[in-house]
Amino acid sequence: QVQLVESGGGLVQAGGSLRLSCAASGRSISRYGMGWFRQAPGKEREFVGRINWSGGNTYYADSVKGRFTISRDNAKNTVYLQMNGLKPEDTAVYYCAADSKGWGTGPYDYWGQGTQVTVSS
Repeated sequence: QVQLVESGGGLVQAGGSLRLSCAASGRSISRYGMGWFRQAPGKEREFVGRINWSGGNTYYADSVKGRFTISRDNAKNTVYLQMNGLKPEDTAVYYCAADSKGWGTGPYDYWGQGTQVTVSS
């Protein structure tokens, strides 16, 4: 079993930055692909981006491309989501998920509980 815990969320002004962390426990995620998702109130969950097991391949939704960066530190069993140029429409609960196939494309075997990001205008 893999437990995922997101952290780093909070309140930030538009244009600001946050770095979210997704710390895994229970098992190494070094061979897992990882995805980041978000869900705003009243909206469906939305794909944000993904990273493969080695960190050599990433992919982002158009809405965040050029502003968000996913990275990972397999030695720390942690994946990161660096968010720059935040906009009020980025306000959501952010989730990380682990994909045992290694590419981060899903289906996802494990999900975190989420961390709230609020961007004020």
